[in-house]
Amino acid sequence: MAADDGRLGRVLTRAMARARVGWPWEVPDLVREAARGLGLSEAWVFLADLQQHRLVPLPDPASEVRHPAVAIEGSLGGRAYRLQRTQVSAGPPAVGWLPLIDGVERIGTLRVEAPALDERALADCEALAGLIALLVVSRAAYGDVIARTMRRTTMSLQAELLWGFLPPRTIGTRTVTSSAVLEPAYDVGGDAFDHSMIGNVLHLSVFDAMGHDLAAGGTSAVALAACRSTRRAGGSLAEVARTIDRTLVEWIPGRLLTAVLADLDTTTGRLTWVNCGHPSPLLIRDRRVLPEALSRRAQLPLGLGFHSNTAPVTHHTGLQPGDRLLVYTDGVTEARSASGELYGEERLADTIVQHMAGGDPAPEALRRLIHSLTAHQDHRLRDDATIVLAEWHPVRPGD
Repeated sequence: MAADDGRLGRVLTRAMARARVGWPWEVPDLVREAARGLGLSEAWVFLADLQQHRLVPLPDPASEVRHPAVAIEGSLGGRAYRLQRTQVSAGPPAVGWLPLIDGVERIGTLRVEAPALDERALADCEALAGLIALLVVSRAAYGDVIARTMRRTTMSLQAELLWGFLPPRTIGTRTVTSSAVLEPAYDVGGDAFDHSMIGNVLHLSVFDAMGHDLAAGGTSAVALAACRSTRRAGGSLAEVARTIDRTLVEWIPGRLLTAVLADLDTTTGRLTWVNCGHPSPLLIRDRRVLPEALSRRAQLPLGLGFHSNTAPVTHHTGLQPGDRLLVYTDGVTEARSASGELYGEERLADTIVQHMAGGDPAPEALRRLIHSLTAHQDHRLRDDATIVLAEWHPVRPGD
């Protein structure tokens, strides 16, 4: 099935024109129209649920067809999602699963069906999948259908507050990738993360607020806002820490927060960071953790008022191409099994190294890691667990 010259452009142009005035619940109909314009029998959008266990079909009120959810483990659709590569079943009919990716953030998959799927047809489908990913992300803020599709249960008030502040789980460029996971997704209390590109600098923040209630969620939300406000005004990491400290003392007294704030210059590999009462980040090089590479003298948490007058110490080191930085909260290493066994730093490092050595991209390695962690606690986490994994992969001359 080869599309004639110009047809792809016309189909995508028509889809974009509809999308400008469309609503989230109209996405399936728009996708179906575009698919038929490319000669496909069917196309359906599947979104990954919040904890990345299943691919859930986006509801289509105008269609009588109902697809079941698909497990991310052990299915062709899940393989497309996990590996970020198109997967095809020859049929007949031929069925293709194409990853939906916004930048480097995995959103879900596009399932297409046709009498046959040749190389040209798959190239057209991949172009359509790229447009659909952008469309899903842009329409998500205009209604609840996309958020409801991605949820398996009711979210607590503090979790709703925090997720509303969090950035995409994965961001990246040709030189760096940063990916994050956070559990318990539907009942997170005081953990939060942030990552953002500022020119050639990747900024990372990981917060762990005291408690597991709405006030804890509010504490982390205020920290995120104070961090972004100061950062976007050109403030240094030390100034970010001072602003958070001063803001918490003034507006949420009695609430403490540990934090790692870091900047990675993706041109030189220079890493700058501040650690206020938080577990030391881990540096992974050549498939092994460098012990104590980023361990420094402990500094006080934020919210005590100490850093309002005395700026925390800023640390520096140089990374090598291919290095990975792992920042986590203590709910990861202190997770206990039913028998009382800690998950521990060694298991954390070994698990992430094993998956990345097997070829998993950072988002997939973290997905597997967080599932290993929740299984360790029999899927009942007693504390928030947040992990951010950043990988510096500078472009080599000639690439």
